[in-house]
Parts: sequence; C-alpha cells; structure tokens
Amino acid sequence: MTLGTFGFLFTGILLNAAAQLLLKAGVRNLGELSLSLDTLVSTTIAVGTQLPIIGGLFCYGISVFVWIIGLSRVDVTIAYPMLSLGYVINAALAWYLFGEVMSMQRIIGITVILIGVWILARS
Repeated sequence: MTLGTFGFLFTGILLNAAAQLLLKAGVRNLGELSLSLDTLVSTTIAVGTQLPIIGGLFCYGISVFVWIIGLSRVDVTIAYPMLSLGYVINAALAWYLFGEVMSMQRIIGITVILIGVWILARS
C-alpha cells in the first residue's frame, strides 16, 4: 500500500471518527432520547437542529467520498479492517473529551486492534 493510498484511507477513518464524536456531542446536549409516536416529530426536530449533529453528518458524507477513492486503490480485504482504527481514535478521544471509561480490558483490546492493522497494512 502506498503512502498516498494510506492517506486517503486514514483521512476517511479520521472523518468517520470525527462524525461519531460530533454525533455524541450533539446528543449529549439533548440527553437521553425517547422514540415514541408522541415524541417522534419533536425528537427529530431537536436532533436535526443540533449543530454538532449536522457537522457529524457532513463529516460522514465527506468520509464516504474519500473512502471510495481509497477503495479504488486497495483491496477491500485490506481497507475494511483498517476502519477499526476509528475505534481506537474514538476510544481515546471519548475518554479525553467526554470522560468515558478507559479500562485495562479496553486498552488491551485497542492494542490488539493496532497490532492487527499493522500486520494488514504490511501485506
């Protein structure tokens, strides 16, 4: 895999991770959401007007475009597992930004993911 191809894939991964964090920030502003027939319209409006959620959806859109370029250059069996880097990025940033728990079990899992991605990237 060339550095340029990795760059496209990693940019897609970063944008996808940013989207997740923005979506989380947006729903944190709203609290726990309830979906029932009585609240469907009001919940949809509340979610759809949160700037972080709008930004997250925009990041998703751009990430798909960048990801497609990356997929045109590398096998999907290499590219798709690299998406797990998004979990690593999100776990670290969710811990830092939102105070989410980073247990030893999660750290070990993240280490396994990083080793797996490294092995795949070298093939």
